[in-house]
Amino acid sequence: MKSASQCFTCLPGTVPCRQILSQSGKTLCCHRPAGQLPRSLRAKAASVLTPPPAATLSADVFASSVEQSWHTLPLKHVVESQQFDRAALDVIFSTALEMEAIRPGTPAAKQLDGVVMSTLFYEPSTRTRLSFESAMARLGGTVLSTESAGEYSSAAKGETLEDTIRTVEGYADCIVLRHFQSGSAKQAAAVASVPIINAGDGAGQHPTQALLDMYTIKREIGRLENFTIGLVGDLANGRTVRSLAYMLSMYPGVKMYFVAPEVVRMKEDIKEYLTRKGVEWEEVNDLAAVAADVDVLYQTRIQKERFLDRLEDYSAARGKYIVDADLLGLMKPSACIMHPLPRVDEITTDVDADPRAAYFRQAKNGLYIRMALLKLALQDRRLG
Repeated sequence: MKSASQCFTCLPGTVPCRQILSQSGKTLCCHRPAGQLPRSLRAKAASVLTPPPAATLSADVFASSVEQSWHTLPLKHVVESQQFDRAALDVIFSTALEMEAIRPGTPAAKQLDGVVMSTLFYEPSTRTRLSFESAMARLGGTVLSTESAGEYSSAAKGETLEDTIRTVEGYADCIVLRHFQSGSAKQAAAVASVPIINAGDGAGQHPTQALLDMYTIKREIGRLENFTIGLVGDLANGRTVRSLAYMLSMYPGVKMYFVAPEVVRMKEDIKEYLTRKGVEWEEVNDLAAVAADVDVLYQTRIQKERFLDRLEDYSAARGKYIVDADLLGLMKPSACIMHPLPRVDEITTDVDADPRAAYFRQAKNGLYIRMALLKLALQDRRLG
């Protein structure tokens, strides 16, 4: 029996990997709660040290427990941006490029034949849910879809998220989860024996969006190092910008401008994280003043659904920063404009015809990134 630190997939409440058994030179790691282990392994599992409580694991501690690059893990959850390193991103992006070339009816379009994916969405979604479902279909797999799961699933009867995950994993080889509660993806991964893919957890993170954003930046401006990005709009509630900021911190020479109304400024945890990583960032109030400096302008909508009864704050924030023809005139010819969508009025429709408007290309890139994630996470796994 070997002793080693927790890997990413062995979350609190599960049996730490590489501490159970080594067979034929290969590590056995089931990533399941001890009570769900085969009887023959329960005694061995009981002998290992109990992992620290979830409450003691900060985001940094959680990320620092990664000993293997994501693409080499036996169980590939996608929970937060910090779990990835540059080696994993290189593999994901090269695989996404391969996915772009897949055509219906070819052998490549049947790589996940017989694999089942469940989309479990507790919040509304168009692009994320449909792109995941399209990604699985284009690789030959099958989809079990639940939209508005909080209203139409057993959650409406009081079932816990953990029980839902334990049930659904009996029907599917992976679960794509969108939930209104920050941290829900970690909570789900802690009890899952199939890959959990975080499709957005409240105001927490949206790692697959960050991956497609990084892929889009690379495709649009040709690099992920030594450039300037302006993150604009609802930075407090925007899980996309949080995940993107974490991922951008891996690359040298990236400068970030945070341009947001007072009530939705970037939260301190992100700013502190970037400072510790040595990333240059600056909060500014005037978008026009930095428009000429940015290589990437990442606009986001003010998220009315996050304000609840603070409608006065929403009204004060909405419409403060608009990307229009006048702002385009200040930007570099080589710059690109991105948006995770949906937009409301923060980018005027006359911008769409400008070649720097990348947001619909960005949305399409989500298909290829999610195809890549599904292939990498599931190509060696089958139900049962």
